[in-house]
Amino acid sequence: MSVHEPRLPVLVPDADLPPPAPLPAAVAGWFAARGWTPHPHQLRMLAAADAGLPVLLIAPTGAGKTLGGFLPGLARAAAGEVAGRLDTIYISPLKALAADIARNLEQPIAEMGLGLQVGVRTGDTDQRTRERQRRSPPELLLTTPESLALMLSYADAPRIFGRLATVIVDEVHAIAGTKRGDLLALGLARLKSLSPGLRVVGLSATVADEEAVRRWVDPRAVIVRGREAAQAEVSLLIPEGERVPWAGHLARHAMAGVYQAIRDHGTTLVFVNTRAQAELVFQELWHLNEDGLAIALHHGSLAAEQRRKVEAAMAEGRLRAVVATSSLDLGIDWAAVDLVMQIGAPKGVSRLVQRIGRANHRLDLASKAILVPANRFEVLECRAALEAVAEGELDGEPPRPGALDVLAQHVLGTACMAPFDADALYAEVTGSAPYAALDRPSFDAVVDFVATGGYALRAYDRFRRIEQDETGRWRVAGPVAARQYRMNVGTIVEMPMLNVRLTKPGGRGMGGRMLGRIEEWFVQGLVPGDSFVFAGELLVYEALRETDVLVSRGRGGDPRIPSYGGGRFPISASLARRVRGMLADPAHRDLLPPAVAEWLAMQELRSELPGADGLLVETFPRAGRWFLIAYGFAGRNAHQTLGMLLTRRMERMGFRPMGFVANDYAIAIWSLDAPERIDALFGQDMMGEDLEAWMAESSMLRRTFRNVAVIAGLIEQRHPGREKTGRQVTFSSDLIYDVLRRHQPDHVLLKATWADAAGGLTDLGRLNDMLVAVQGRILHRPLARVSPLAVPLLLEVGRESVPGQADDDLLGEAAALIEDATRG
Repeated sequence: MSVHEPRLPVLVPDADLPPPAPLPAAVAGWFAARGWTPHPHQLRMLAAADAGLPVLLIAPTGAGKTLGGFLPGLARAAAGEVAGRLDTIYISPLKALAADIARNLEQPIAEMGLGLQVGVRTGDTDQRTRERQRRSPPELLLTTPESLALMLSYADAPRIFGRLATVIVDEVHAIAGTKRGDLLALGLARLKSLSPGLRVVGLSATVADEEAVRRWVDPRAVIVRGREAAQAEVSLLIPEGERVPWAGHLARHAMAGVYQAIRDHGTTLVFVNTRAQAELVFQELWHLNEDGLAIALHHGSLAAEQRRKVEAAMAEGRLRAVVATSSLDLGIDWAAVDLVMQIGAPKGVSRLVQRIGRANHRLDLASKAILVPANRFEVLECRAALEAVAEGELDGEPPRPGALDVLAQHVLGTACMAPFDADALYAEVTGSAPYAALDRPSFDAVVDFVATGGYALRAYDRFRRIEQDETGRWRVAGPVAARQYRMNVGTIVEMPMLNVRLTKPGGRGMGGRMLGRIEEWFVQGLVPGDSFVFAGELLVYEALRETDVLVSRGRGGDPRIPSYGGGRFPISASLARRVRGMLADPAHRDLLPPAVAEWLAMQELRSELPGADGLLVETFPRAGRWFLIAYGFAGRNAHQTLGMLLTRRMERMGFRPMGFVANDYAIAIWSLDAPERIDALFGQDMMGEDLEAWMAESSMLRRTFRNVAVIAGLIEQRHPGREKTGRQVTFSSDLIYDVLRRHQPDHVLLKATWADAAGGLTDLGRLNDMLVAVQGRILHRPLARVSPLAVPLLLEVGRESVPGQADDDLLGEAAALIEDATRG
């Protein structure tokens, strides 16, 4: 396959930037009136603008990155160069952040006397404001990737964006390398065609792969760095006298300490890793809240109105604590936050640094954070993360090629704006970093898909969304196709969700205030009278009416906790390496709580500790079954895939596997017969036919295809006049998936599906790397009984079932497991 090779530009080092022009009097006077002096990196941003260079600004939280991004535009405004035209676009991954930045800009603009209009354009913007912005664009526009793509689909886009000077991408590390980042990168390439002098500015506090992010911003971008912030004060919370649990993710044993830390500080952000965890932690803190402290809950499934109320109360200093998920990772910069707490292991150093940076928000003040491990393995992970933060190490995923389903969406959006020439669009698309190596046959296949649906679907008119005119240019097939594109633009595919509405006990009435949204599959397992925790309240399920889950407020009982798509983050590869290094280094024992150090000593006595490399495999009998434990440290997703593949292989080898459970650190498989030939069992060849057979049989590819088909526009979630339910979308995607697999297995969407499946939930790349690394280095330890290190894994809930020759029974009580692992 031919590969398009982009030309690499000559870079201008940050130190070689020319000195900036003096600040205009209005801007300089504003700084002086506050007794401030612009930071050196803010002045270098001006110098880069004077030189016409795009920039990646890397500076810690509290360093004035956002002001540095806007400063060249404010200087141009003070010089009278921007009036009456759209000059700067600010793009945020969060709607709330865009609105907050707009509020923060209005005051300095007014005090400088610049007379600039600041507009916000997100999914929350009303239609009248949108139309006004199109007729008369503001000088500064704050928006999101999806709204930018939508604005670029209209015929007046060349007029609106034709004199655009700068695009600022905030939190660029969080979007580059994602499908939202692919969509935005394509939008930036389009903007550069409409306004050839356009500069892109990326802002970030945490960048692991600086070169990859710099290229994403612009191949010509120069990196400008801010000075380092004060070293963060990060500690572990291990309650005195408390035994660290063997397993679990709630850290209930430490909640009294968490509440005390909240009492001892002015304002605290309590971060957790999942929405279900957020609900549980909030409930635990609420039960401990004898002082009546104002503690709130914030996660992505809550109603937008409730989230905004929490954000406003936090900004006004009316809350003592907020329990939050990643919904506030990139949140509003609240300088009043005194403490950040992380419940459970952080799973990634960059994510942890981002969260720690929410505290204090000033360069001269050390951010203060406390990590609260929930179990013994998490003590190791938290200690490893603490050391990584101290050493300034960051982690992140390597760059990946741009997604073809996103490209298909962009092709249709381009045609909605105006007819396009395929050669010109290919050159434009490959000018963006994610698609720099896209070959022409793949591009043409995407265009053909948008035009016909592909070979297997070309007989259906509904899939013909663009068509060629007499000059050979591609135009949108009609107003219906354009309208459907605009209603479904974006790469965030919602899981089938239902509205949660309060009603009276007994389900009387149609339901009132909406509390948020919950996944459809969770509700399918409920019967009237079941209770569950949601939005920080105990609710009773009453009825399901169309897309509304009717609930009443309940008391007592044994509530269930909704779980949500996405689940837990897998541990990053670099953090996993640090954990392995700690296990292999006896010197680290002195840094661990006594119970954890004792646990590792027992493991060394009963079996062996995993080394810094290779693969430790333990086998032992228990309760009439045989168990195999493999300590791969490849992350939960890779281990889940390994479990599927190993059980298939064990079935074929006659070991009669019954089930498996996986976490970030290891995998446990139980079978009726003792596993043998361990080296052959972990052969790298399982990534061949075994993998293909499992992928073809599993429902995972169908679920992945559903998302790909929605993003590519083959199936719309929203249609003029109605919104499809999750069941309708899934039914349609399953039908199309079966047709394509039978009649066009090389269809561009099937290729996109496999590419998605290889990452994400299966993490095939990481699994393959692990299998390659351990060949010839597998250490098998046959044991008489369960090892101490295996106990946490066998206590994990949510194990996968595997078709085989027997059913899986419960593994036994936790106490019995621990007794077996620790007795002499």
